Amino acid sequence: MQFRQKALAKLQSPEELDVPVRFARPQGWLVLTVTVLVMAVAGFWSVTGSVSPELSAPGILTHAEGSYVLQSPVAGQITAVFANEGDVLPSGARLLSVRTDQKVVTVRTVAAGRVTALAAKIGAVVTTGADLATVERIDNANDPLVAVLYAPASGAPTVPVGSPVDLTVQSVPAQRFGVLRGRVLAVGRVPETRQQITSFLGDSQLGDQFSAQGQPVAVMVQLDRSTSTRSGYTWSSAGGPPYAIDSTTLVSGAIHLAAQRPIDWLLP
Repeated sequence: MQFRQKALAKLQSPEELDVPVRFARPQGWLVLTVTVLVMAVAGFWSVTGSVSPELSAPGILTHAEGSYVLQSPVAGQITAVFANEGDVLPSGARLLSVRTDQKVVTVRTVAAGRVTALAAKIGAVVTTGADLATVERIDNANDPLVAVLYAPASGAPTVPVGSPVDLTVQSVPAQRFGVLRGRVLAVGRVPETRQQITSFLGDSQLGDQFSAQGQPVAVMVQLDRSTSTRSGYTWSSAGGPPYAIDSTTLVSGAIHLAAQRPIDWLLP
């Protein structure tokens, strides 16, 4: 009987026009409102906001002209060494002597520079072409340092000259003394091979290290100078480290690229 009464009531009002309809619960309206607000804020930020991307790259402190390796022109025994690591020598300066069966040959520098590595010792027997020393090309000990970063070839074309760079120096605790400041001075046109890197830095191990992930592009960074710091360069902290920084020190660079609007990523 109860079922029959419900059926008759439904026939009398088939469209249920007299029944109120609930379009959404209050919780649904709240979610919809929040979603619309978030989308509006995101859209506004994508047009008016900006993002400053960074490109990270390993590198080394050196001088702009790089280094070269002195090799033995003859096979024989080293009988004299005339310089020490760290010495700044003029072009043509005596570095060491090698005695062969017939004569004594004096090995000289081919360009002015600082001796950064001296592999030869008195009494050592060397073969023709053996590495004797690495000399960094400089005119005097006060020549300013630069940083050479080896950036991935895919990201290097986006690096404009003049971009600010933050350098974390391996020998300087960044949490205590901050990072070294600089700006991009030049960007290589083409990727460099392991041999090219080795030739510029005078170190085959560095050539292997910087080319381990493929052929990189060299980015030269000019360090910001300062007269108020012990190192002579500008740091993110007030004074930087209380000691000088040396060439051939490894660094890690963060290159700050040009700011971009997020909406540009979506436009063709």
